[in-house]
Formats: sequence, C-alpha cells, structure tokens
Amino acid sequence: MKNRKNHLPVFITTFAILTLTFFGCSKTPSNNNGGGGTNGSTGTTGTTTAPLKTDVNMWLTNPDQSQLLAKQNVSLLFTPTTNSNITIHVDTTTTYQTVDGFGFALTDGSAQVINGLNTPINTALIKELFSTDSACIGVSYLRLTIGASDLSTAPYTYDDVAAGSTDPNLTQFSLTPAMTDLIPTLKKILAINPNIKILACPWSAPAWMKTNGNLSGGSLLPQYYSAYANYFVKYIQAMAAQGVNITAITPQNEPLNAYNNPAMLEQDTAESVFIAQYLGPAFAANNITTKIICYDHNCDHPEYATYVLNSSANQYVDGSAFHFYAGPITALSQVHNAFPNKNIYFTEYYTGSSDSFSGDLSYHVGNLIIGAMQNWSRNVLEWNLASDPSFGPHTTNGCSTCMGALTISGGATVQRNVSYYIIAHASKFVRPGATRIASDVSSEVPNIAFKNTDGSKVLIVLNSSGSTQSFNISFNSKIVTSTLEAGAVATYTWH
Repeated sequence: MKNRKNHLPVFITTFAILTLTFFGCSKTPSNNNGGGGTNGSTGTTGTTTAPLKTDVNMWLTNPDQSQLLAKQNVSLLFTPTTNSNITIHVDTTTTYQTVDGFGFALTDGSAQVINGLNTPINTALIKELFSTDSACIGVSYLRLTIGASDLSTAPYTYDDVAAGSTDPNLTQFSLTPAMTDLIPTLKKILAINPNIKILACPWSAPAWMKTNGNLSGGSLLPQYYSAYANYFVKYIQAMAAQGVNITAITPQNEPLNAYNNPAMLEQDTAESVFIAQYLGPAFAANNITTKIICYDHNCDHPEYATYVLNSSANQYVDGSAFHFYAGPITALSQVHNAFPNKNIYFTEYYTGSSDSFSGDLSYHVGNLIIGAMQNWSRNVLEWNLASDPSFGPHTTNGCSTCMGALTISGGATVQRNVSYYIIAHASKFVRPGATRIASDVSSEVPNIAFKNTDGSKVLIVLNSSGSTQSFNISFNSKIVTSTLEAGAVATYTWH
C-alpha cells in the first residue's frame, strides 16, 4: 500500500464506531447495531411486525447509521403505472462480465486479531462473515499476502536466510510464519465456504533475491528470476497441502511503490519478462492452474497492464488488477477495451481512521461496488478485514491509519466498521457466477444490477445527491417506487 495520507477520500470527519458483541449470525438490527437483518424487522426499533406483501426485498444502510444493512418491511409491488420520477430500467437481456465475488484482504494482522477471539465469538464471527445463511453476509473472495504485508507485525518472507546467505534451491522455504494464525483461520473459513476464491500476492521477494538485500525497496535481481518463480510454485503447493486452493496470484503488490515495508519495485518490462520466461513456464511445468494476474496497482497507470498484455507474457496472463489510490476507475475499461478477452479485477482500497462513515459509504459504493463493476471488474476487494483499536498490527512505517472492516479488541469485543457494510451490500446478495446486467446510468442514483444463477435479480443503488430521492425500478415494463435519503445505499432483490 501507499502512504495513505495523500489518497484519502474527500470526506474527512470524525467516525463513530459501533461496539458489538457477536452472538452468532442471527441478529435483529436496531439503532445500536448492524448485521444482516431478519424478516419482518424494520431495522429501526428492534420490534417485529407482520411482514408486508412485496415483490421486491430491500436492505438499507443510512449515512447516519440509523439503518445498517437492515431489511425493510415495505411493500414494493411491481405495477404498470407511470410517474415523473427518475427511472432505473433493469434489463436481463443485456449482459456483461461474470462475477467472482466480493470480500477483503485477510492480512496477517487480520488473522491474528480474529484468531485471538474467544472460541464461541470466533466461531460466530467467521460464520457471520462467510456463511450464506440468511442473516450472514457471504463474503466470497479473499486476498492473502505471500509473506508479510505492512499489516503484519514485522516484515518477512517464506524463505528468509541469514544476511549474506542465499538459497537458490529454496531449501529453507517454509510456511511456518503462517501456521499460528493465518492457516488456522483459513481452515475455519474453508469449513464454512470451501469454494471461496483466494488471490495471493507478495509485498516483496526474499531479501537475498533483491538488488538492495532488504525487504523494503529494491528490485528483483534477474539471476533469481527462476528461483522466484519456483518460490510461487512452492507457495501454491504448500498451501494446497494445507487444504487451501490459491485461485490466482499477482507477481507483485503495487509494483510501482518501493516505499512501503515490505515493498519491491517491479517495472512493467521486468514483470513481463518474469511472467513470460519464468513464472508462466514454471506453472505449466508443475501443472499449476492458479491464474496469473498482472499489475495490481493504481488506476493512474493502465499502460503498465497494457504493456504486459502486449508482451509475450500475454499467453500466461488471465487479466489485470487495480487499486484506487490514484487515477480514475474508468481506467479499468480502458484496459478491458484494449484486451476484451482478458479479465479485470479490483483488489484494494482502504478506509482510513479519520474518514467518516457517511463519506466512505458513499465514496466506496459509488466508485467500487458500482464503479469498478461498471468498468468490467469481476470482483471488489476492500483492504484489511480486521484490525485492533490502534489500527494494527502493522510493521514499522507500515500503514498506521488503515481501519479494518472489523475492529477487534481483546478476546471478546468486535466492532463492525464502514467497509463491512460496503462489501456486505454486494456479497450477501450477488453470488459467485452472477452476471452483471444492464441498468440505466444516473448521476443522482448511481446503480449496478446483476442476475444470479438462480434467476434472482439484484440492484444496488446509491443516492449520491444532496437530498432525498424517490425513483423507480423498472423491470419487464412494470415499476416499483422507492425512496432513499441523501447518501443512503440500498440493495433490492427480486425473482
């Protein structure tokens, strides 16, 4: 990750966190908590009323947190009427990309604080995050770090040796650093969702492979390209031996950012050679089907991805991945249009400790859940899944302002933060294998629509205007009318 201070969203106000204790998946939303909601609950008083007849189900999050992913007890019936409201036409006959999933980065720090929870709370939390039960949020995609990220307690790789030594045959390779927290947490997740997709990427090659002999800065020495390709092979095989299937890798997190801890510079010319002559052939020789995705950095340099895709690496590359700390989200479409047979992925954006709930809700839903998907991404991943109350663990000079989707304090206290709701508004309803379908573009009520494999339709709507908006959802020549206050987000589902 970059130094985040230069890339904060425009909304900077005090953010009030909600303190929660988990008692399992099923919760009744109220002013004092969030969660999946329950049938028949209004989400405002915690009382249960008889459910109203409806064609369309609605889950709502308000910017003042009075509603948090709360199922609304409202009657939304399709009728052949007309009115003067903004209308979002949803069209299942026009289709775009297939959806792989929505989720977070399970960093070392995330795994550490989650694994430190008392067993009943740990079990309930993992179920809430990864189960598809009606009151859970169904996270379907994770990002792992190959070795440390800056949200680890200290920098390391899976093949560290004494200063001045080398290990070109990788005899010292070991997953030992992952065995305390990361692997146990992954095994619990896989017990809930064995089909979860996992993207893995390194923040740095082992220091002995690098020009500066350090885990921060420097670049990969060409003499170790072959050894580093085998490092990926060993990692994928070792994870598989633990029952963890790695869906995809990127060769380097933020390859144009050498200033994190750990970090490594990898120019587009180097990445293309590494993939074409070393990593791709090593995967082929070892019958590894894990996808190779290039770039994995900001939207301000789409030419990096197009360079790699224009090179001899193309045959091995599934697509390209992007972050959102610089550049427009439309850069994803720029690469898609140049290489329509290659996939697009969105792999990182963070919420900061000084940001506001309302600001981040609107900004992330508008630019990522809606924006990245409108620009051909197959997934959306927020950054850190969980952190402690001090926004750690992190390395020295690592990100000290990265707020997790969850804040975990000690062994029993869990807080849901804004990125929990950002992702949940999609992950709970848009399942892997869904297809993005057409819906009208609107500057006042930005939206994105999907059709799941079971035939259900999902529409996610943001009111980005400065006032309450009433609008129509049109489907098969009939409409329902809904209203959102300024800055609110709603997910609508129907069959």
